[in-house]
Amino acid sequence: MSGEFSEEAKEKLEDYIVKAMTEARVPGLSIALVKEGEVVYAKGFGARNLENNAPATPHTLYGIGSCTKSFTALAIMQLVEQGKLNVQDPVKKYLPLKLGKEEAPIRIHHLLSHSSGAPNDGMAEILIRRTTGMEEHWIPMTSFDDFILHVNGAVEEVAAEPGKRYFYYNSGFTLLGEVVERVSGMRYEDYIREKILKTLRMSRSTFLKEEFEKDSDAMTAYWKNKDGTLTATVHPFHKFVYAPGGLLSSVTELTNYLRMNMDGGTFEGNKLVEASSLEQMHRSYIETGTGFWGKQGYGYGWSITEGFLGHKLVQHGGST
Repeated sequence: MSGEFSEEAKEKLEDYIVKAMTEARVPGLSIALVKEGEVVYAKGFGARNLENNAPATPHTLYGIGSCTKSFTALAIMQLVEQGKLNVQDPVKKYLPLKLGKEEAPIRIHHLLSHSSGAPNDGMAEILIRRTTGMEEHWIPMTSFDDFILHVNGAVEEVAAEPGKRYFYYNSGFTLLGEVVERVSGMRYEDYIREKILKTLRMSRSTFLKEEFEKDSDAMTAYWKNKDGTLTATVHPFHKFVYAPGGLLSSVTELTNYLRMNMDGGTFEGNKLVEASSLEQMHRSYIETGTGFWGKQGYGYGWSITEGFLGHKLVQHGGST
């Protein structure tokens, strides 16, 4: 590793991490830091599997949850650059969506920025419970027809005109994943692998259960009980979760993605997207609230905080 990261900063960081993990009862954690285009620190703490006490490493695969949304948004922007779609296209141009009105349609832009006016319809929660063996079994959610029926069933629950209010909407990114498939002619997971992950040398990052399970350095998923104890469970693999939150990756491979985002859409001389398209993704379109650092908003697959220690913070969290 090159770059500069002082021993004093390293000691402070590691002391903080150990204390935070102990207080939050986190079994394992991996972290990597990038400075001026170089990885200056990468390390694993704790266990990726408690039963055999296997260590977490910088290469451990984790479910990154909704951090996947920016990959889906990147795919959309690549297709925009190819002239295959426009962010101002109504979603109905590509999918049988009944939400929205003819005079004020829900557009690709609105799904990318969680500004469609449609509130959370519980899709992700349904599938996570089902795929991890919890109690939900009775809501039809197998085929795309089932999914679109579920989405369209909320037509009376749309709470605002598109572009007016922010509602975090996982189903919107599942719809975007389907748009990627129909416009590109490729399965969503194949498109992300071929057009994004391969160029970024993220060869172990995957959506697929069979690839994850054969990897020698992969997390065991745990459910935290109300009393703080942990129960081993399984990662929720499902086609409809892929685009809003299904990618598994390591902090090491994600540094390549981070560097591309910090370098105008280019990684090691390979351009994934134009800098102007990336700037569109990193721009706030809808206000999401006011936090400790001031106004917060949402771009295309990214959360945006203006005025973060004098900078614009572009970030995303993820949970499965």
